[in-house]
Amino acid sequence: MADGERSDWQSVLSQELTMVEWPSEFQNIVNKLSQGVPLSLEDGVFLFQSKDLNSIGHLANIVKESRFANKAFFNVNVHINQTNICTLACKFCAFRRGRKAEDAYQMEIEQYIEDLRLYSDMVDEVHSVGGLHPEWDVNFYSELFMKTKQEFPSIHIKALTAVEVKHISNLSGLSIKDTLQILKKSGLGSLPGGGAEILDDDVRRVICRGKESSSEYLEIHKTAHEVGLPTNCTMLFGTIETIHQRVMHMIKLRDLQSKTNGFQCFVPYPFLPDDSRLPTAQLATGSEILRVIAVSRLMLNNIPHIKAYRMNLGDNIAE
Repeated sequence: MADGERSDWQSVLSQELTMVEWPSEFQNIVNKLSQGVPLSLEDGVFLFQSKDLNSIGHLANIVKESRFANKAFFNVNVHINQTNICTLACKFCAFRRGRKAEDAYQMEIEQYIEDLRLYSDMVDEVHSVGGLHPEWDVNFYSELFMKTKQEFPSIHIKALTAVEVKHISNLSGLSIKDTLQILKKSGLGSLPGGGAEILDDDVRRVICRGKESSSEYLEIHKTAHEVGLPTNCTMLFGTIETIHQRVMHMIKLRDLQSKTNGFQCFVPYPFLPDDSRLPTAQLATGSEILRVIAVSRLMLNNIPHIKAYRMNLGDNIAE
């Protein structure tokens, strides 16, 4: 976002905030928002602990409308998960399968393209993430993306989480940067940002042991931005994380964005238990989901969009 564009919406925000009489306990946060000062860890914790959800939502809506008026943004995409075979077994995951499981699958490239063909007249993007297949290296994905773009040149390919990129680079004996450059040249347009979970390694050791570390997630996205691949970023909440860990997660993403400006969108989504193995999960309520989205908008002042992920939230809460 250009400096002039940012100053325009910041000016509108400052004006709009002065037109409301805010509770005294919110005044410090209102002042920071008015001046374009990033909110602190303590500010974020306060927002999560405050009982005044209406004021939090009102603040977040003013911030949003200062930037985008009364507009909502969406794209029309189809999710095609290329395989559920995965070398990891994260406790929160109900998707992965071992290779010998009866319902394990792997899509051949022709099958993937034929599946996409069913929706190609209706969508502008294909979103593809999957398990860590033990044999699919950069050559497989390069061919997949190249043939997909040849067949559907107008469809944007958003694919591969950070851990998939790490896995592919390891299988291929390449650096993360070289892997991403090859995939970009083959047709990859952006990364969806999944797999951030909570960027705290104590949490990750419990819910997704063996996945990339917090620093690796950030470094892979930093590298993607450097080679010209925009990305989304995510947060899985309602497992075992604390409020402090949620806010620090947002601050880490905000800090990287200040260096690269490569994040397009932040996608917070609540943990859904399904058939996973995480009995200690906290499970977010509807009001907590709304709070997380509002706090995200207030904390992440340099990431343009916050997504209400309707596939996970359901239509009512997403609206």
